[in-house]
Amino acid sequence: MELLQGINSRQSIRGFQSTPVPEALLREVLHAAGRSPSYKNTQPWEVAIVSGEKRDALSKILFDLASTGTRPDYDIPDPPTWPEALDFRAKDHGTRRFNALGIGRDDATLRNQLRLRNFEFFGAPVAVFFFMDDSLTPWSTLDMGLFLQTFTLAAHGAGLGTCMQASVSGYPNAIRNFLGVPSTKRLIVSMSLGYPDMQAPLNSYKSTRMDVDAFTTWHK
Repeated sequence: MELLQGINSRQSIRGFQSTPVPEALLREVLHAAGRSPSYKNTQPWEVAIVSGEKRDALSKILFDLASTGTRPDYDIPDPPTWPEALDFRAKDHGTRRFNALGIGRDDATLRNQLRLRNFEFFGAPVAVFFFMDDSLTPWSTLDMGLFLQTFTLAAHGAGLGTCMQASVSGYPNAIRNFLGVPSTKRLIVSMSLGYPDMQAPLNSYKSTRMDVDAFTTWHK
């Protein structure tokens, strides 16, 4: 897949085939992601790949926490407020997605069912967790973002789909405990990964993007 085509065609996938992903293919994606730039070549990323029975057991733990109303406790705090323009885009995105699925604004039951699908990894056979040491600074958080973008594009180029999930990341202690990850490792984000099921209703929605001139100033 040509690079610009891959960038422009990538989307968050929320419906997956049950087909297992070969470890060799995952290693190719990880190798490509490992080529990401980082401050002073520090490469702060640490990755946990979870599949098979481990994936199912962790999904049950997270689903039970979320479905019983356990309060999330993010390692990377959710912003309490957004600037007006960003807040509008976030709310518009949510409205458009629910409308595409035929879910009404006041349908709390269906909205909650959709929320809980996150903790089943949308049926993906692989869950991925991205960590960095909690002693690191925002420079390393920037590096993690670069790694994540390269990872998603490499996966897309390999015929896989991904969905980064902030909601799953709300239970970092449960994830660390289950995986045996030290408490000194900060969970940046979680991800579902697998072969896309493009017939799944959740994959019919395409998010909007700003026009280039809405976020760029030209100095000549």
